[in-house]
Amino acid sequence: MRPHGAAGSGPWRTAARLALGLALALAGVAHLSVARQEFRAQVPPWFPVDADVVVLASGVVEIGLGAALLAAPRRRRALVGWLVAGFFVAVFPGNVSQLLTRTDAFGLDSDLARLLRLPFQPLLVVWALWSTGAWRAWRDRRRRSEP
Repeated sequence: MRPHGAAGSGPWRTAARLALGLALALAGVAHLSVARQEFRAQVPPWFPVDADVVVLASGVVEIGLGAALLAAPRRRRALVGWLVAGFFVAVFPGNVSQLLTRTDAFGLDSDLARLLRLPFQPLLVVWALWSTGAWRAWRDRRRRSEP
């Protein structure tokens, strides 16, 4: 058993991880159902795959990542954190594209609203890495490997 404060543990980290997992799973379901058209607006026009295919595939990925955040065993949480963070980085160009193409979706109906949304994506990356203990595990591993 790991001591309190070990990577990915503690009540705040646990609550944050579970909240992020639930949010991702719900967003994934929305991709496949009620918000499908809205999510299509975030697929950059230059992306070489049909927007609906991207929305469906990313919805399935979000459900899987959300489930992993909710249920992954402690020894796998850091890996899940890195995967979730990578997902948030991968979809960021869609948020930028929505700004540059001036596409309305999710109530973002002005350039200012679309611009103000952009900083939230890096916060999601930080949330994923912190709540799973991924950063701490990486730092600990680096410290152990230093001479």
